[in-house]
Amino acid sequence: MKRSAVAVSSNVILTGVLLMLLGDFLFALNDAMGKWLVASFAVGQVLVIRSVGAFIVLGPMIVRQGTRQLFNVEQKGQQVMRVVMTTCDVSLFYAAVAYLPLADVMTFYMAGPIYVAALSHFFLGEKIGWRRWLAVFIGFAGVVVALRPSSAMLSLPSLFGLTGSLAFALTLVMNRSLRATSDTTLVTWQTIAALIAGIILSIGHWRQATLLDYSGMLLLGVVASCAHLLITRSLKLAPASLLAPLQYTLLIWAIVLGMIFFDDVPDMQILIGAAIIVVAGLFIFHRKNLRDTITPDAVPPDGH
Repeated sequence: MKRSAVAVSSNVILTGVLLMLLGDFLFALNDAMGKWLVASFAVGQVLVIRSVGAFIVLGPMIVRQGTRQLFNVEQKGQQVMRVVMTTCDVSLFYAAVAYLPLADVMTFYMAGPIYVAALSHFFLGEKIGWRRWLAVFIGFAGVVVALRPSSAMLSLPSLFGLTGSLAFALTLVMNRSLRATSDTTLVTWQTIAALIAGIILSIGHWRQATLLDYSGMLLLGVVASCAHLLITRSLKLAPASLLAPLQYTLLIWAIVLGMIFFDDVPDMQILIGAAIIVVAGLFIFHRKNLRDTITPDAVPPDGH
């Protein structure tokens, strides 16, 4: 009986790991598709159609949950701020990948958990020991290396990626204090905000597109929503401390897809910066896991 229970538990955890890996791949695929689309269309236009596509997945979930729950939320001020941050996150991400290799932008976003560790100390009152503070500073050093300390460090696309990753980190921090809000509600409002932002940004920049182009933009929203749901489900099946390091496979996929579809080969400086960020991030997860159970919303990127 005990062996059977252990086997079932192992299978559940394995399912969680596989769902996380699949979700990460779908997010990387979503990012590559987004880079391909923003090369021909304005970020605003892509956001509009992408948001419509997301509701193909979200629609049945909203019906099942009930629309009333969308408005019955806690801490409304913080909910609005979170929506603003998620909108900045996705908009700046697409603006960055329009000009930079996918692996470069993903490197900036991989630093998200490092920012979270620092921000949690100031905004959530979480105690961070000297070892994790050291890892935070090392992670920041990795970001500087990836930014290339030169005139290029202040290039607009690099600033888009860096600012977007900070907005993403602030979103994760706010997620911690909004745990009572359902995932459907959180994703619905951030999708509505992205739709509104897209409409504003696309004024005067809307271009004629083929059926294939519009299908790609709709698919962008479907893929991102499915990836988000897969990762959310995986966190319910396996410990976040086990799953968190798997999120760094996003960087691997970004490099592979960038090379296959865009002939982007990351230079040594990006690879060194990415390695420093990954090592620092894994150490932060390790130290937090030693002290406490890591919360699901503390994992790296869960949706662009």
